[in-house]
Amino acid sequence: MKNFVVKTIANAGALAVAVWLLDKITLTGDSTGKKVGTLILVALVFGLVNFLVKPVVKVLTFPLFILTLGLITLVVNALMLLLTSWVCDKLDLSFHVEGFWTAVVGGLIISVVSWALNVVLPDGKD
Repeated sequence: MKNFVVKTIANAGALAVAVWLLDKITLTGDSTGKKVGTLILVALVFGLVNFLVKPVVKVLTFPLFILTLGLITLVVNALMLLLTSWVCDKLDLSFHVEGFWTAVVGGLIISVVSWALNVVLPDGKD
């Protein structure tokens, strides 16, 4: 359970960095508290999408992973971010990613920041 919380916090932090750096990834809210709450919910949706959908997509695109030496990972991450944006829209969360190339750059930012935060934050494995 502790590991799940740490990963969610890392995803929320990574999403916050992407929102901060890219104009076309938006998170709106009336107050800072509402934005933080929305960011946590978006991080949960993002984690769920990555847990449920990403493995299936990776299996289906395995030949492309080999052919592109793993660069297709950028496209898969972008698609997961766009799917998260779509799900958040359906759940009435104020998170939106505008365009595929924004999602590619956002996915790259989220991957790097999430990795760095997972290195720094404790994972609960003592």
